[in-house]
Amino acid sequence: MNTSSKKVISVGLLGCGTVGASFFKLTEDSKIQILKTAGAELKIVKVAVKDKNKPRSVYISPELICDDPMEVVNDDSIDVVVECIGGINPALELISAALDNGKSVVSANKELLARYWNHLHDKAAAGKVQLFCEAAVGGAIPVVRALEVSLAGEQISRVTGILNGTTNYILTKMSEEGLAYEDALREAQEMGFAEADPTADVGGHDAASKLAILSSVAFHSEVRADDVFCEGIENVTAADMDFAKRSGYTVKLLAVAQTLGQGAEDSSLGDSGQKIAVRVYPAMVPLTHPLASVRLSFNACFLEGAASGELMLYGRGAGGFPTASAILGDVMTAVSYSSPGTASNSLKRADIYPVGGLENKYCISLYVSDESGVLAKVAEVFAKNKVSIRSMEQMGMFSEARLVFITHMAKEDDMQRTLAELASLACVEKVGSFLRVYGDE
Repeated sequence: MNTSSKKVISVGLLGCGTVGASFFKLTEDSKIQILKTAGAELKIVKVAVKDKNKPRSVYISPELICDDPMEVVNDDSIDVVVECIGGINPALELISAALDNGKSVVSANKELLARYWNHLHDKAAAGKVQLFCEAAVGGAIPVVRALEVSLAGEQISRVTGILNGTTNYILTKMSEEGLAYEDALREAQEMGFAEADPTADVGGHDAASKLAILSSVAFHSEVRADDVFCEGIENVTAADMDFAKRSGYTVKLLAVAQTLGQGAEDSSLGDSGQKIAVRVYPAMVPLTHPLASVRLSFNACFLEGAASGELMLYGRGAGGFPTASAILGDVMTAVSYSSPGTASNSLKRADIYPVGGLENKYCISLYVSDESGVLAKVAEVFAKNKVSIRSMEQMGMFSEARLVFITHMAKEDDMQRTLAELASLACVEKVGSFLRVYGDE
């Protein structure tokens, strides 16, 4: 986009919910700063909404509002389209049409980008425009831009994120106040941090979509949401939190991506030997690790690079204005591209490493019968499956007897076999919690 001959950059906005309305207000309030930075006026000229008569948190002149989103993507006067609709349909059709029409697009739609990254970037390349997605990952946290620009020459080996504010709020309340999961979830809903149906958040799916995007950017290979192994926090208990705290840990829902194999040692990421492992699950994090200090609804992304070492970006990962801030930053970046031939590129499909081959330490709790020989039978199952026990603690007695184990490093497949065999033992009433242990390899 050539801004030298243009005094006004026209923006079309798709959707005017919390994020869209916040973006509209932020753009209006930042006119002077935008003009100083971009050398041009940024003007929202059309806003597509579902219901033109619905009350809104921000005043928008009626002549700017339409209820047909195709009016926005087909308007020749619009330079940049901002998509704040969310979901797959009709967002996929609208973004595709905008890119086909030669308009750069800024999207906060993690679900869409995590499933259609290459499809949309191919369209951007064909239209010689850009597709930006900073706001889709961590709200105001500029992690995508850090990876694409500041760390463009870096060989990233691992990305670990706390990427969902809802789950982090719940786990913080459980850890610090001793709340049960159900009570912490209810409070998160009352505070507006969790939806009435929180499945996408507490089940880890929201974080999985964000991790797919981050992995694609960090490792220059297309990772999709359905590549990500995913476990949520629904089975984390107050007892787990208490044990973790006494043992020098806290529990966080982590999104972890790393390279393995030849590509992990080779500076040319994307080589055929590189595999990428991606997973989301609750894990015990040492209290000494920077991620352990990320509380309530805040997010963070911990990056590990060959030359840069360890870096952490931290901030508000959701909310109207934090997300709008990231969107505005992307719009300003779109404006700054002076060459019409500068376009987004699609990526080679990632070679996904099976989670079963990964090694972790694990924390397992078992509810067992109060009888002689129980520990010997349990230990035999661990040994049979090549899982070595690092520590064991007994909690309670008689019908309340609970054994908690932390293992040494073991393969996921071996650990899963161990769990299945433990569950089949007559002396094991049930397998309780199962958590990976992160950060103290």
